[in-house]
Amino acid sequence: MIAAVPQRLRPLPDELATPMRYRLATCASGEPAGIATDRAEVLRYLGYRGQAIDEALEMRIEHIADELERALEPHGTSRIFSVAIATDASGQPCIRLAGSAIELHGRDAYRRLKDACAAAVFAVTLGMESERRLRALAARGPVAAAVGDAACTALVEAAADRIDATVRHAAAAYGLSSGTRFSCGYGDCPLSDQRALIDALDARRTLGITLAPSNLMIPTKSVTAIMGLFEGAPAHDAPTASCAGCTVRNGCAFRAHGDVCWRAPSPSAKESV
Repeated sequence: MIAAVPQRLRPLPDELATPMRYRLATCASGEPAGIATDRAEVLRYLGYRGQAIDEALEMRIEHIADELERALEPHGTSRIFSVAIATDASGQPCIRLAGSAIELHGRDAYRRLKDACAAAVFAVTLGMESERRLRALAARGPVAAAVGDAACTALVEAAADRIDATVRHAAAAYGLSSGTRFSCGYGDCPLSDQRALIDALDARRTLGITLAPSNLMIPTKSVTAIMGLFEGAPAHDAPTASCAGCTVRNGCAFRAHGDVCWRAPSPSAKESV
């Protein structure tokens, strides 16, 4: 059993405590800082592992990815909270984020955040327009549907990477280092914890994200994440993501092909958009 450790809350600077909202332009808009759909990631989500790709499919991927970049504008929001160690209703240690109703359960979340002085929580979505575009692509046939789904996934992950990098940069300005981000549903952090994240971010109103009874997000091309912020190097947070502790690792389609579902975020973006 993990023992809860008392922790004094660190007051956050006003800049870090203030919620941030993001409108993320895509490269199709012509803005030099626009995010792009990583074509290699699209192929990875489609299940390609180095096979030869015929020219027709390559052109279709390029056309659909470009079409979606022109049609969609990712939006996001983030907040940073002080971290408190607590005990849940079952007597197990958990992580509470001060000033919110967020309570994170499971050994994975506890180990990642128990030494953190604060935690950043963010959400990003491609909006309901992505749902309409995906339905339209499905009407074109199964190949267009699969490519569109993969391209939207790659685009929303690129948007999450941009917010991730922006939060890291803001925290670094105050001498805080950042751990790797994780999401509810990964490891043993239950998907049900996501509901409190959506509420704390006011994501229903600001981003149009709602939750199905299964706690899956609508629009489906949405991401929520949590990232620990530390005074000094993260002591219990791996420098890269890991499959260790994932509840679906034994049946993971990525691992079956020698791959992983995660990747290191891009460190290049340093300013909010």
